[in-house]
Amino acid sequence: MSYVEMPGAKVPIRMWTDPATVEDVALQQLRNVATLPWIKGLAVMPDVHFGKGATVGSVIAMRGAVCPAAVGVDIGCGMSAVRTSLTANDLPGDLSRLRSKIEQAIPVGRGMHDDAVDPGRLHGLPTAGWDGFWGRFDGVAEAVKFREERATKQMGTLGSGNHFIEVCTDEDGAVWLMLHSGSRNIGKELAEHHIGVAQKLPHNQGLIDRDLAVFVADTPQMAAYRNDLFWAQEYAKYNRTIMMALLKDVIRKEFKKAKPTFEAEISCHHNYVAEERYEGMDLLVTRKGAIRAGSGEYGIIPGSMGTGSYIVKGLGNEQSFNSASHGAGRRMSRNAAKRRFSTKDLEEQTRGVECRKDSGVVDEIPGAYKPIEQVIDQQRDLVEVVAKLKQVVCVKG
Repeated sequence: MSYVEMPGAKVPIRMWTDPATVEDVALQQLRNVATLPWIKGLAVMPDVHFGKGATVGSVIAMRGAVCPAAVGVDIGCGMSAVRTSLTANDLPGDLSRLRSKIEQAIPVGRGMHDDAVDPGRLHGLPTAGWDGFWGRFDGVAEAVKFREERATKQMGTLGSGNHFIEVCTDEDGAVWLMLHSGSRNIGKELAEHHIGVAQKLPHNQGLIDRDLAVFVADTPQMAAYRNDLFWAQEYAKYNRTIMMALLKDVIRKEFKKAKPTFEAEISCHHNYVAEERYEGMDLLVTRKGAIRAGSGEYGIIPGSMGTGSYIVKGLGNEQSFNSASHGAGRRMSRNAAKRRFSTKDLEEQTRGVECRKDSGVVDEIPGAYKPIEQVIDQQRDLVEVVAKLKQVVCVKG
């Protein structure tokens, strides 16, 4: 489908889904965003749903301003995937050992490494820029500097919620590795600090929603936020890179005889800010629950833990600010999912997948998410499908 256009106060709201299927609270969030004085465009992805502060699945283009709540608290959250030389025939019938080895190598939930991971000891991992990255930590907000030790030990860890590590197969039988995570607690701390700062600024006092407080160009608050934002986005990318290196090591050890090799990694943020140019204007484009889908750019759109995921290639549609959805998108809240579904439902909906099937992950049950095939179909003018993946192992936080 192409987009449906709804009127907005300052700009039209372009939606790649039927507005009638979107929650009223999410529609109101979008209308509120469209009132911001600095806004130049608003695109809404088919996985749209209500979010804290700002709508998940929204792409907000502003000139001379950025809204930290519209980035979200997991700055730089995103996906990485890599195709391996293994095939489905190489996989054992019982995948429980493989899941256990992955969980041993990569801390999940609130877990962290006992000591900071040394990237120089990971097979094939480039270390250029590593020292410079950590050196720039001295320039982040004083309010979070005491978190440095925790930040170093959480580098290369999964986290909780909807973050995951998966072993998948595609329709040709090739084995893929895929993971989803972000900037861990340090990104959350930085985001919450700056959201608090923005909400106290004089120019934000008359906004329709205090969660939409912005930083404006050429101010010390904007400079401080941009510094910490881009550092946290880099942290998230390093975090996924290290996790993928740890995951590859597990695969090498578990499949020694097959001598697995790995193609180039695909990696994309889906909670972030980028400086981009449209219609002759330099804009700050915020994607919260959306990936960049410029012409020929590879992206990853995951489904839920029992369905499947897609590797896509962007079509460069500027009407969406070169964007596409970041996943299936929730159709019910976590609490609603826990009320509606049981562990028996979880077992049924994840049949054939080696994963947790306990009450701790019922809120991540496939039934709590929109059908991924429908989400993909609604954005055929934004991306083309390169590969369809089906998980056989899923590690949740």
